[in-house]
Amino acid sequence: MNLFFNVTLCSIISSIVKLALHPVQPTLFNQSDFQYCEDADRDAPGSNHSNSEQPAANFRKLEMPDAEVWLMHNWMQASTANKLFLYFKDALQWSQPEISLFGNKLKVPRLQAWYGDKDASYAYSGIQMAALAWDKKLYALKKYCEQSCQTTFNSVLVNYYRDGQDSMGMHADNESELGKQPIIASFSLGASRNFDFKHMKSGQKHRVPLHHGSLLIMCGNTQQYWQHGIHKSKRINEPRMNFTFRFVHPC
Repeated sequence: MNLFFNVTLCSIISSIVKLALHPVQPTLFNQSDFQYCEDADRDAPGSNHSNSEQPAANFRKLEMPDAEVWLMHNWMQASTANKLFLYFKDALQWSQPEISLFGNKLKVPRLQAWYGDKDASYAYSGIQMAALAWDKKLYALKKYCEQSCQTTFNSVLVNYYRDGQDSMGMHADNESELGKQPIIASFSLGASRNFDFKHMKSGQKHRVPLHHGSLLIMCGNTQQYWQHGIHKSKRINEPRMNFTFRFVHPC
């Protein structure tokens, strides 16, 4: 995807929100048994599904200069989100890699897993990650997310915050393999955590609580001007899981 294509995709997202279209929960997330639907392999991003159970809210744009950030708190129904959390907690291959900080090797303060297409390798903070093969339900979640975002993702970084002592430092997803205006969809499960933004030039701050089943979309110039992160909190004792879907350009 070139720069023009990314801008066009972001415009599409804005148009969808302004038109107040509801992303319909497709049958691949069946409420009764949550079985993976083989039809997900044939679903194109943006295709319509008939299902009477819809999210209870619309996307809203956050008031942030130099950014395109959209949020829907109830993107996933609570009953389905509960099943997803329990399934992914046991099914995904979690690891706790080390990063170099001032010459010292430190483990990242959370567990994580990187899944995606074969050519979706990714590196940050000195960590080189080769994508694990898609779990079927994780792939189904990707397809559902693509429908809401009207774009295509080829990878996902899943972070598991065991309690409030696990965190994510302030950073921007501005690696060259993501492109200049990446579209990143952040899906949350489990305990609510504050998602903090900080403008890299003005220092302006913006805090967004991300709840169980919410979807946050960052696109446009967001990564060029804003950092984001999850700070520690002594008040939180419950775990949280976060999925950041993205498109990594092959090297």
